[in-house]
This record gives sequence, C-alpha cells and structure tokens, in this order.
Amino acid sequence: MTMIDIRQLRYFQAVAEELHFGRAAARLAIAQPALSRQVQQLEEALGTPLLRRTQRRVELLPAGALLLERSRAIQQELERAVTDTRRTGTGELGRLSLGFIHSSTYGLLPSIIRRFRQQHPGIELELLELPITAQHAALVRGTIDLGLLRVQAAPPELEVLAVMPDPFLLALPTRHALAGRTRVHLKSVAGDPFVMFPRDEAPLLHAGVQALCAQAGFVPQVVQHATQIHTVVGLVGAELGVAVVPSTARNLRPRNVRFVQLADKAEPVHVALAWRRGQETPAILAFRRVTQDVVASLRRP
Repeated sequence: MTMIDIRQLRYFQAVAEELHFGRAAARLAIAQPALSRQVQQLEEALGTPLLRRTQRRVELLPAGALLLERSRAIQQELERAVTDTRRTGTGELGRLSLGFIHSSTYGLLPSIIRRFRQQHPGIELELLELPITAQHAALVRGTIDLGLLRVQAAPPELEVLAVMPDPFLLALPTRHALAGRTRVHLKSVAGDPFVMFPRDEAPLLHAGVQALCAQAGFVPQVVQHATQIHTVVGLVGAELGVAVVPSTARNLRPRNVRFVQLADKAEPVHVALAWRRGQETPAILAFRRVTQDVVASLRRP
C-alpha cells in the first residue's frame, strides 16, 4: 500500500494551484529545490507523473487534476476532523444519552433541554424515561451516560450529585376545610384518607411520607396507592383523599387541588444527576453546568 505524506499533498496542491514552482515555494515559505523534490517523491510514490514541466510553464496532467480535486477534499476533511475533535474535547460536539424520571418533566427537564440545545447544538441528546433503580442499572451497564433522578441509595460505581431540593407539600381537595390555609401541621389531617405512593414502586417517596406521618404521631389511613405524582394529585382532585407530595407537583397546576406548606420539620427529597464514577465526559460536564444554571434561575425570586 502506497503511503503518502499529508505534507506532500499540501505541497503538490500549492504547485497545482499556482502552476509555478517559484510562486508555490514563496506561498509555502520553503526553498524551491526542496519543493521540487517533494513533488517528485510524490510522483515516484504514486508511480505516475502529475505535472508537465517546461522552462516556461507547469501544466497539470489528468492524474494531477484528479489528485488536486481529491487532495482538496482530504485537506477539508482533515480540518473538519481537527475542529470536531477539539469541539468534542470541550463538550461542544458528541452524543449524550440521558435517563430521567417522569416528575422531572413537570418543569425542570424541559427548561434544561431548551438551554442545553441553545448552548450546545452540536451535542445529540437521547432521552429515556426510566425509574430511579432502572437508571442506576442502566448507568452501571453503560447503556445511558447520565441520569436525572432523585437521591437514594445507589451502586458504588456511580457518582450522584444533588442539584435541587424538592420539599414536601400537602395536597388537598379545594373543598377541604384546610384548603384556605397557607401552612398546616400534618397531624391536622391525621384522620383523613390518604393517597399514598406504593413501597415497591416508589420506595423513596413512600418512605419519606411514612416518616413524616410517624413524626406527626399517626399512621396514614391509605385508601389508594398510585406510583406517579400526577396520578396521586389527580386522585386528590377527585376527592379520594389527601396526599403528601414533592413541591414539583405544583407545576402540574391541577384543577380542584390546593397545595399547602407543611409546618412540620421535613427533609426534602433531592433531584440529582448521576453518572458512572470516573467517566465524567465533557458532554456530561456541559449538561451538569446547564442543569445547575437552570436550577439557580428557577430558585431565583
């Protein structure tokens, strides 16, 4: 296989475009004899003459015309490769596979996506809706690059960064006696029926609500379980009961539901980003920066 130096192609291209060795040598800032040797070595490597040389002029032969066309394409592709490599290294180009929980679509994720696409149009974003434990497994396997989820116990292979607290609120039907309050103690609804997150499918939220009720001194009377926040809120609006939900639920703007702050001291659940430890690529860093900027803007008065 014939090996051609990219420098030889550049030298030949200058001669073929100038059709004059002297002008080509000046353009390249090299001595004319050295340029002539490089072009001759290229012809020997290819096994065919590329130029017809006379004392007065230089002419392109058919093989030379073909090589000029191809060498221009090669130079352009090489420049694109260099540029794209640099952009990939700085997080401006590439592909990012993101897992996300459903509740992030209520406000946070759409804002992140809009800003990320504006700031990093060269990064292709693949979105996959997955529960938290499924995101953990996908991150460990490498089938997704990054997860937008909530903070809960994760495999040791993963790095988890909390990016936004999501405090609990009390969701009440609008006709509830306490719906006009702005702040209530949870024990005020101890006798009400509850719509609850199931332990198996939403362990983080189930445990959080149970802990709050235990702290308030009662066991909730659960009349209905629902996995998704929007379903829980919808059932509250249908007057099946009351519920304790993350404040993200407010973004749903449901009819017939009033959200009231809890006077009880309660640890919020946190929205987080997760990735495989030691594999924080430039694209992941870029997404993390955008997420933190969006969270800061959402929390700004």
